[in-house]
Amino acid sequence: MANVDGSWNTVTKSPMGDQTAVMTVQSSGDSFTGTFAGAMGTTEVKDGKVDGDRLTFAVDIVIPMPMTLTGDVTVDGDMLNGTLTAGAFGAFPFTGTRA
Repeated sequence: MANVDGSWNTVTKSPMGDQTAVMTVQSSGDSFTGTFAGAMGTTEVKDGKVDGDRLTFAVDIVIPMPMTLTGDVTVDGDMLNGTLTAGAFGAFPFTGTRA
């Protein structure tokens, strides 16, 4: 299993431009908890799952509109790479570096 714990400086390439946030991860077995904090607020990570070097999770946002974002990323050392899906708006590239 990859070392997934810690704080990650993330960037989502969205139609509204680059959205930066700090995601914290605290794993426990095959699950994790944490927060997702950016310019549009802070929210708790939901349904965080760890499968080897893969993280899947959801976060509820209210700005610019209420929706649930789902993430699917791979941890490679001090890098994250994957997608963040915003429902009907599609999936956007999601990257991060360990803080």
